[in-house]
Amino acid sequence: MFTNILIIYHMSALIFDIETIGEDFDQMDKTTQTSLTRWIDRSARDEKEAQKMTAEIKNGLGLSPLTGQIVALGVMDSDKSTGAVYYSANGDNDKIQEIEERGCKLKALKEAEMLAKFWELVEKYEYFVSFNGRGFDVPFIMMRSAVHNIRPSKDLMSNRYLSSQRFGAKHIDLMDQLGFYGASARKGNLHLFCRAFGIDSPKDGVCGSEVGQLYAEGKFLDIAKYNVGDLVATNELYKHWTKYLQF
Repeated sequence: MFTNILIIYHMSALIFDIETIGEDFDQMDKTTQTSLTRWIDRSARDEKEAQKMTAEIKNGLGLSPLTGQIVALGVMDSDKSTGAVYYSANGDNDKIQEIEERGCKLKALKEAEMLAKFWELVEKYEYFVSFNGRGFDVPFIMMRSAVHNIRPSKDLMSNRYLSSQRFGAKHIDLMDQLGFYGASARKGNLHLFCRAFGIDSPKDGVCGSEVGQLYAEGKFLDIAKYNVGDLVATNELYKHWTKYLQF
């Protein structure tokens, strides 16, 4: 067990995070719209509640890889604190110059190109760190990769428990680790853990629910910079967990 601690502590890990948006519900075909909303008539008590449920569905389309897409995919080396954020500029990717933000290169790419670069980079690492990556990021990334006919280079979902994960791909989901695999009575989000440990929270400015609106307004760099903040905070949280809570 002690040997395993040393390995995780000294091996550089790949921090990763994504930002997503949903499709325009009104532009979907009728069959898809019905599939997403047919349960509302059975559940809503009145028209007002039905409208509220419909609005929630429309606002939540970015939470599923079947109705959403990745508009920013960030990666960072935990030791070097440098990395990249690949982000969508809605078709204007070639017109935007690459810049740097807090040690991360910001490069505009199509979703398929983001995913191809991600899996190419994954091959070079053994340890991977996310916050709620098992519950959201990795399933989303894997499904969107399949949509683009891209095969993942490693299995980042092999097992929830670190001791049982496959050699060559240890995925440290900090939400799982800091919540002791669900043993804690209440789940903390990234902001709350950062606040508790004195880490600057990326949620003090933009929050994930605003990404769709920012994208619609053409504020693509704002999304990329927000993703950088998530990477930096996750890396600091990873270091804190490794030093004080990892066994």
